[in-house]
Amino acid sequence: MRTHHTLNFNTLVLLVLPPFFWAGNAVVGRLMVGQIPPLALSFYRWFFAFIVAVLFTAVPLWRSRTILRRQWVALARMGFLGVACYNSLQYVALHTSTPLNVSLITSAAPVFILLIGALFYREPIGAESWWGAALSIAGVGVVVTKGHLAHLLQLHLAAGDIIMLVAVFLWGFYTWELRRRPLGLSPFVSLTAQMAWGTLFIAPFAAFEHWGLGESTQWGLSVALAIAYVAVLASLLAYVCWGTAVARTGAQIPAYFGNLAPIFAAFLSYVFLHEGIALYHLFGAALIFAGIHVALRARPRMSPAR
Repeated sequence: MRTHHTLNFNTLVLLVLPPFFWAGNAVVGRLMVGQIPPLALSFYRWFFAFIVAVLFTAVPLWRSRTILRRQWVALARMGFLGVACYNSLQYVALHTSTPLNVSLITSAAPVFILLIGALFYREPIGAESWWGAALSIAGVGVVVTKGHLAHLLQLHLAAGDIIMLVAVFLWGFYTWELRRRPLGLSPFVSLTAQMAWGTLFIAPFAAFEHWGLGESTQWGLSVALAIAYVAVLASLLAYVCWGTAVARTGAQIPAYFGNLAPIFAAFLSYVFLHEGIALYHLFGAALIFAGIHVALRARPRMSPAR
């Protein structure tokens, strides 16, 4: 299908809303620390997102039941990597890291995808991509060490930053699974099935978090609103907007808009969390975005992780 690369107002809105919602997801995850455990938040997010999605995909799911049975292993693997692992680790990371740090580390995901493609999927990578990878990894290093090399030498890194690096690494595998293994399903049906599997994988860990570790949810209006936000806006609406924008413009232009998330995260963190922006944040962001720009010139088919 031919795509149009000119941007009108409606397409711009579709491109801007997802990174805004994803930045809000990081801020909500930080705000909920102490009110709802991270794995519980991840479980409720995807459980309710799945319930809402089924309202629209019940008939296509039934019609695709033969493919769903045949592809259950691939769907389960994607649900584990992209829904269960990535999102749960993100909420865990937010207990000891900031939304801005999490968003900046996540914005380097396209470069992680390149490296994983070269190392594990035998995908050829040109010189520009390697330079892009080096710049973005340097930017991540600046963020997680707070601009001080001594932190790296002494291993004084925030636990949340390390957890987020693991999450982005796993997202890279999820992205390659999506690309290399077409399932014969529409994107929304495939996403619904992945949400179902991801919720099943999260459930026992959320149960252990509650019954084994004694972590409990402080139910109230703020928790209910947070779950509604991450389930409906940061999950379903963001993915629908993103998919529609990609269909209109192709894959390259949205990849740049996806990197607005750290900017939105900085603004939302300042407004709701009263967290400042340090010089090392700006320097790290500049390196990350420069690396992504260089890498995208060589490999335009990259998508950010959220």
